[in-house]
Amino acid sequence: MKVGLIQTRTPATHAAALAHVLPLIREAAAGGAGFVATPEGTNILQRDRAVLLPQLRTLGEDPVVQGLRETARELSIWLLVGSALIRREDGKAANRSLLIAPDGAVAATYDKLHMFDVDLPTGESPRESAAYEPGDRAVAVEAGDLKLGLTVCYDMRFPALYRAPGAGRRRSDDRAVRLHPADRRGPLGGAAQVARHRDRQLRPGPGPGRIPRGRPRHLGPDDRRRTVGRGAGRA
Repeated sequence: MKVGLIQTRTPATHAAALAHVLPLIREAAAGGAGFVATPEGTNILQRDRAVLLPQLRTLGEDPVVQGLRETARELSIWLLVGSALIRREDGKAANRSLLIAPDGAVAATYDKLHMFDVDLPTGESPRESAAYEPGDRAVAVEAGDLKLGLTVCYDMRFPALYRAPGAGRRRSDDRAVRLHPADRRGPLGGAAQVARHRDRQLRPGPGPGRIPRGRPRHLGPDDRRRTVGRGAGRA
């Protein structure tokens, strides 16, 4: 199966995000991809949480998710949404990865387990848990001849998750594929050692010893900077 990997700079509205990502998915499918993966926060990103959170919708109401399901069905492809920022049924927010089947059905969902709560040497103290409720389970699912263990971004720092039976352990009769759809390959260094986890047995793995510089890309477009390459807002 040919895989297409898409990178976006997600806009701050659902409509703009869908208009941005759909042409890239179609381009990947036209190139022969039967499985397409999009990044974390595919549906909406906004730096100001006070503005972002009221815009979140449930999985069934989110217009980007619905548009992606229709597109997967139209193109007859597997579509892995790295994550969509959604409102849970209990009113809390979740950073949720979802796998969409070629018939447009949601084959599996996974809520990010490990919140990015760290104290950086720069003095910054990101607290993802202040806005999002973590998941409580590992998720594995088959997509055609692939077996996927769904994870999101900071999860990759916790190797125990990938050794869990529910996260894509290899068997003799299938192939195990572990995707990090939102992995920015950002060097977090020792900051990972002070993270707060729900599961205290899942410890951060070793990482490079430097700290990311500049504006984190997961915060979305910065109008003060020139867009490089194919990103939202390019003329």
